[in-house]
Amino acid sequence: MKEALKHNTKSPFRKNYLVYGAPQILEDEINEVVDSLKTGWLGTGPKVARFEEMFRQYVGAEHAMAVNSCTAGLHLSMIVAGLGPGDEVITTPMTFCATVNSIIHTGATPILVDCQHDTQLIDPQRIEDAITPRTRAIVPVHLCGRPCDMDAILDIAARHDLVIIEDAAHAIETEYKGRKVGNISHLTAFSFYVTKNVVTGEGGMVTTNNPDYADKIKMYALHGMSRDAWRRFSDDGYKHYQVVFPGFKYNMMDLQAAIGIHQLTRVEQNLERRNQIWSIYNDALTDLPIELPAPDEPETKHARHLYTLMVDKAQSGITRDEFMQQLHEMNIGTGVHYYGVHLHPYYQQRLGYGPEDLPNATWISERTVSLPLSPSLSDADVEDVIETVRFILS
Repeated sequence: MKEALKHNTKSPFRKNYLVYGAPQILEDEINEVVDSLKTGWLGTGPKVARFEEMFRQYVGAEHAMAVNSCTAGLHLSMIVAGLGPGDEVITTPMTFCATVNSIIHTGATPILVDCQHDTQLIDPQRIEDAITPRTRAIVPVHLCGRPCDMDAILDIAARHDLVIIEDAAHAIETEYKGRKVGNISHLTAFSFYVTKNVVTGEGGMVTTNNPDYADKIKMYALHGMSRDAWRRFSDDGYKHYQVVFPGFKYNMMDLQAAIGIHQLTRVEQNLERRNQIWSIYNDALTDLPIELPAPDEPETKHARHLYTLMVDKAQSGITRDEFMQQLHEMNIGTGVHYYGVHLHPYYQQRLGYGPEDLPNATWISERTVSLPLSPSLSDADVEDVIETVRFILS
């Protein structure tokens, strides 16, 4: 009976499909958006300023600048850091393509170094080995919400006079040895994409303790104009502006900030729920022929953005893609984070990497699968995920 059900796509465990990464949107966000619509202030305005200040205080940085995506934040960070043609920037292949694209868009060259097998984070020793006279920056990625070994990376950067730009798309709540990510290095970019721990639909934030970087990002994100659009049309009267840099249309809208304001007030409460689900998964899946996420490192706080399994056919009797397909047929959505940058055709052709060059990242790319992990999940949802995973792998 069990074997028959395993291949019977008409009889899933759930009646309704469990969408992977569905955000938690409550009445507070809805009411705030409606307020913006009623006032007519939809673009960059006072709610963006309020959200920036809330986020700055949460992270503890001197400056926080809201933008329309983490990608925009990374790009602006690289520009204000002075990266350009002829420069090399070291990062990890275990990331979304936006990390590497941002480097390419500055004219610099991405240098990919392998990650650690267990944590899946960039390996500091490989960073050291990859440094050349052209190296200008390191972009560590706090994958899944787990902090990189920032002490080692800070030491390398200091000895080689390198800029650190952290990709913290997964790491809003993350802490490293008593310090919040966003208040550790030169520049840090965060994401508020629809699947993230704080959601604005699309959106991002850059934090820094460098006032020159902050001033430039603020200007460059809005066409390079010397004054914000909302100040030009404020109650103080029209303010003339000057264009001082050929900037970008990277600004956040009040409609986005209206959502983020209330999302941020619940960030720690939602992390508690993610921690709870994480522990339930760990306890329920520990005896299965798969690899679970590595334990947290000492003196760190994991943001619990992604709960990833490693499904190896030699161990599990099923490939990762077969596993995902069976979960899909039983109405459980999943994700892959990530199929390594070095395995995509464009970067192979442009950068010259192959699967064998970054073996740990290749191994992870072929086996990683992310289970649903959201404060919007009910206890019944979590139980459905567990029962379905166990059914397929037992």
